[in-house]
Amino acid sequence: MWRIGIDSGGTFTDVCLINENGGDVHIWKVSSTPDDPSRGIARSFTEGLERTGAQAAEVAFFGHGTTVATNALIQHRGVKTGIITTAGFRDLIAIARQKRPHLYDMSADKPEELVARNLRIGVPERLRRDGSVEVALDEDALREAVRHLVGQGVEAIAISFLYSFLSDAHERRAAQIVAEEAPGVFLSLSHEIAPEFREYERLSTTTVNAYLGPVMHGYVTALKTRLADAGLRVAPHLTQSNGGVTGFDQAAAMSVRTVLSGPSTGVVAAQALGQLIGIPNLITFDMGGTSSDVALLADGTCRLVAEAEVHGYPLKTPMLDIHTVGAGGGSIAHVDNGGLLKVGPRSAGAHPGPACYGQGTDEPTVTDANVVLQTQNPDALLNGQMPIDRELSLAAVGRLAEQLGLGVMETADGILDIVTANTAKAIRLISVQRGHDPRGYALVAFGGAGPVHAARLAAELNMDRIVIPRTPGVLCALGLLMTDLRTDYATTRIRLLDEVTLDELTGIFDGLTAQAGTWFDHEGIAPEARDTALRVDMRYAGQNYEIAVDLPVGPFGSHSLEALREGFQARHRQLYGFVAEGDAIQMVTWRLTATGAVPKAEMPAFPDAGPDASAAKTGARPVWMREAGGFTDTPIYDRAALRPGNEIAGPAIIDQLDTTTVVPPGMTARVDTYLTLILERDA
Repeated sequence: MWRIGIDSGGTFTDVCLINENGGDVHIWKVSSTPDDPSRGIARSFTEGLERTGAQAAEVAFFGHGTTVATNALIQHRGVKTGIITTAGFRDLIAIARQKRPHLYDMSADKPEELVARNLRIGVPERLRRDGSVEVALDEDALREAVRHLVGQGVEAIAISFLYSFLSDAHERRAAQIVAEEAPGVFLSLSHEIAPEFREYERLSTTTVNAYLGPVMHGYVTALKTRLADAGLRVAPHLTQSNGGVTGFDQAAAMSVRTVLSGPSTGVVAAQALGQLIGIPNLITFDMGGTSSDVALLADGTCRLVAEAEVHGYPLKTPMLDIHTVGAGGGSIAHVDNGGLLKVGPRSAGAHPGPACYGQGTDEPTVTDANVVLQTQNPDALLNGQMPIDRELSLAAVGRLAEQLGLGVMETADGILDIVTANTAKAIRLISVQRGHDPRGYALVAFGGAGPVHAARLAAELNMDRIVIPRTPGVLCALGLLMTDLRTDYATTRIRLLDEVTLDELTGIFDGLTAQAGTWFDHEGIAPEARDTALRVDMRYAGQNYEIAVDLPVGPFGSHSLEALREGFQARHRQLYGFVAEGDAIQMVTWRLTATGAVPKAEMPAFPDAGPDASAAKTGARPVWMREAGGFTDTPIYDRAALRPGNEIAGPAIIDQLDTTTVVPPGMTARVDTYLTLILERDA
């Protein structure tokens, strides 16, 4: 039986097939089809079967990561959406928190409003802060609001009433009325999407879900049909931002949970790799064609956050703590109005791609800079499958060099410097600013461009160890075959830690557990494969930000409350450097993660073959190495021919189908028993 993972990015679609019986791994890349991503995914599935000689009936699992929701949000290609909320709060989505992210920039742009003001309607209804009814829902006003929105041509409606996380009665009745008045409209209810306090963030999340819902529904419907026509017989799964996978139907209903669909599985795979090779403290660096994603894994685990801002829109949805910057292989270098060299966030994408592709681009990209410096093959990419033209890269970088008054090589080197600085800034944000020293971590580099830039980035951060997975260019696709089914539930009930009773604590989590049980049954997860994890968002009374604290496994008791107290104080001390002894502690939002374990891809071990790597050497070429002061004759190695125990001293280039690894002078690459490359700085 075969397991297939396909990750669709902005530039390339990555494919990974694993034979459950023999452990054979097959990988490759194809250009993405941004006009209709489902077409590229279905084509990749068909090609995978042809390349391996497998039959569709032999596919036991199909996992897919996508950027459909992300791109629709970034490019504002969602559907026309309406909002119905409590009377007096129609402008909450625009007023937000009245915080200015750029305090002294008078011309800073706010994110584009997803819903026009004439499509935001308040209706009479009001709940008190304890969930009791202050003003009953005006059903006539609601029907009139729905009819107005339908008349304006909306395809989706977001409903978010005040305090609906305490009582969903008004929203459920509103849903019934919408179903009667506008049965074809996509409906998003805040008590289902984000049943938590903070009305603006809940409204924003519900609105984004409505805005993206029909887009995702159309996509998964088309993809499901194409896959069925290609012979797929098992239910396909889609990655969520929390690192787990879910069925297509839930992904369409909860589209806001897929905005980090692609990057999350790379982190999951890196997490599994770290456990396998015994390096638990990792910083991941996933550099693709359009952007770079970074995450921190402390003690082998990436932190799960309950709220994040994605492209300017706050979202209350569980997601791995991944930070994204617009720095990828296709990022375009340019001179700004002040005469300074900038890189990104604009990207050449898959079409037309970098200048060296010869498809009409005359602007230099990061890939062109690497081709000029010959850190990447100047004749072809993808192990010779994709011919390129270095002269086009030289011309593009040369025009930029003339604007800057620099040499071509210095300009190309400068482009890589800026990309490195942008990514290092993102890593410091998730490490140094949160109490972690990156020097105590190993850098896991993957994505098509990650291993190319890893050594520069590690040097910038004073990191001495780099980990390059066996298939770095398609690690996100491989991660799809290592992740479990997963979903999250939450409810806000603000209680003082010293006053909450065990009965109350049990009752809250029993309610969340019941929701998880319904999901387990719907997904057909066997009882022995079910697992749940509990945590509580906590804060000092009077604070406005919470800290997530895990609840110990096992029956509730006084020890559970004491463990929460100790966990909160330890985390508070790590983040802020102190503990406020004697201050009251509040328990705010209660969370449950439900996991359904599935069979996973395994990484086989291989016997040691000794340090001599000469059998893998394929030639040499001049490569610009800053450490060497310019071009230096550099040996080239074939990654596929390297065996465990092999060692390669820099300078060296290690080529493979999905990426290129640069080993600079002063570093040595070693192959471990799982064919992982470990780069370490020489003593």
